[in-house]
Amino acid sequence: MDTTAQRAWSAEIKRELVEGILPFWRELADTDRGGFYGAVDCNGTVDREAPRSAVLTARILWTFAAAARAFRGPRDREMADHAFGYLAEQFWDHKYEGVYWMLDANGRPLSDRKQVYAQAFALYALAEHHRATQDDDSLSLARRLYHLLEDHASDRVNGGYLEAAGRNWGALDDMRLSEKDLNCPKSMNTNLHVMEAYTNLLRVWPDRDLKASQTALLNVTMDRIIDNDTGHFRLFFDKQWNSLTGHISFGHDIEGSWLLVGAAEVLGQPEVLERARRLAIKMAYAVYEQARDRDGSLFYEADSSGNLVDPNKHWWAQAEAMVGFYNAYQLSGDKDFFDASHQLWRFISERVIDRAHGEWHAKLKPTCEPFTAAEDGDACLAGPWKCPYHNSRACLEMIARLS
Repeated sequence: MDTTAQRAWSAEIKRELVEGILPFWRELADTDRGGFYGAVDCNGTVDREAPRSAVLTARILWTFAAAARAFRGPRDREMADHAFGYLAEQFWDHKYEGVYWMLDANGRPLSDRKQVYAQAFALYALAEHHRATQDDDSLSLARRLYHLLEDHASDRVNGGYLEAAGRNWGALDDMRLSEKDLNCPKSMNTNLHVMEAYTNLLRVWPDRDLKASQTALLNVTMDRIIDNDTGHFRLFFDKQWNSLTGHISFGHDIEGSWLLVGAAEVLGQPEVLERARRLAIKMAYAVYEQARDRDGSLFYEADSSGNLVDPNKHWWAQAEAMVGFYNAYQLSGDKDFFDASHQLWRFISERVIDRAHGEWHAKLKPTCEPFTAAEDGDACLAGPWKCPYHNSRACLEMIARLS
């Protein structure tokens, strides 16, 4: 692909972000009660009384802060500030600190547990808000969350971070992130996003202790969470990092491949960065060879033998694979990765983007037809997990990389 074609590709992606994704989410701002409405069904109907998750709110904050930093638009800054105010006031536990897991539509806690995954996303978003605005309050809260995670969630014996705690940061019997996950002390997913959050915080606060925490977590990720033989993430663990399942999550593999490199880059340690790059390429090759359909889209999950157990096309995995394959191309020079990335954009543009209602379809069948809510309860345009983070970040990453 020549320079002119790459510019055209970048322009297509930018148009989808600024004319499609961002306007959809601006319309969900609740100007009466603060925050953002918590759900939109597949037909574009907004549920104004739906519960509001910390994950959704933090990801909206990250999205508009990142857009404000990239494009310097006043509307994006306004939305970022709106999301920051709601997170800092309503989601923040002013007695025990940290963010609640879920609020009702009026801002009252429905679940006050301290899920580490949610704390990580709040930290990630707060750091991005400070990057965009230089607001001292967002940096202060981000730093506070870092210390809370180190004090209450860090496993100082075996490394990594535990899954969850009660409101007062005490122990929980059930630490699952969702009903689909195992009830176990540690997971790839939580530790991956703590690493991602620390990466972003280091960009605005290069603290010595934070660097040490990030170095330790990166080493645990490369030594324990990634299977260095197969190039896949292990998913669930006991405290000693014994793996509890052999399932493979292709979307997390390819997402983690490029997040791993970013985490190593902020540390400035050449040997660590070189190892992260090698592993990233290995992970990308594994996904390229095992997870792609004929049209270039990504299947979702396989068992330990590589047999597909979820052949559906989840929206977020397509977005992450576009970035992950392009990152592997930049690291390796292998044009197959470039072509895979571009093929994914064509698939996203033709199949995943919801041209009728805005945003992206949550999940497609193997036939590439979107699921309806009646067919799958997770099918929606917005919900506790369906948010603008994966697709907006993919767009911003690709715009920067293609330029």
